[in-house]
Amino acid sequence: MSERNLPQNPTVYVVDDDASIRESLSSLIRAEGLAVEVFASPLDFLERDDLSEFSCVVLDVRMPGLDGLALQEKLAEHGREIPIIFITGHGDVPLAVRAMKAGAIDFLNKPFRDTDLLAAINQALSRVSAHSHERRELADLRRLFDSLTPREKQIMLNVAQGKPNKLIAYDLSVSESTVKVHRHNLMAKMHLKSVAELALVIQRLSAREAGQG
Repeated sequence: MSERNLPQNPTVYVVDDDASIRESLSSLIRAEGLAVEVFASPLDFLERDDLSEFSCVVLDVRMPGLDGLALQEKLAEHGREIPIIFITGHGDVPLAVRAMKAGAIDFLNKPFRDTDLLAAINQALSRVSAHSHERRELADLRRLFDSLTPREKQIMLNVAQGKPNKLIAYDLSVSESTVKVHRHNLMAKMHLKSVAELALVIQRLSAREAGQG
């Protein structure tokens, strides 16, 4: 776990109805320098409202009442995106397939090697870190785009479509020199160096808007 390049102290939540499992996993994970919180049931975990944004869940599949897969579904229903690593004492391929299709990081059969669990936790936390970085980048791009004038945004969209300055000027009923000035200014404001970068920014912002729509 020493190769992690993570921006803040992460938390690993362990949900298992077996006290001995909770204790052993807690000790193992804490030994890696990670914060750990344990829960005896999925319902106990669901009562926790202030989950760390930088976290993952080690979750037993078969538990009395609400099982691990049902908890996975409830978290998704409430929009709580948190990577899940399933552990089970019952090798069940259909369960594993269902869990992985729903976005689980891994599905480990007990007894599993400590290194396998730690590798899965590292993968989960790295995914959270990557998503967090992506969100920050998109927020920065949106902030820069919002700083453009309406005309600069118009020209940016036209440039992204591959239109030459002359055609853009004709379409917008302005001079070509005006287009060049706006184009220079918008590229500087957006910290872009090429049309390819500009097109990628538009694509990323459009994908974000579509995802929020």
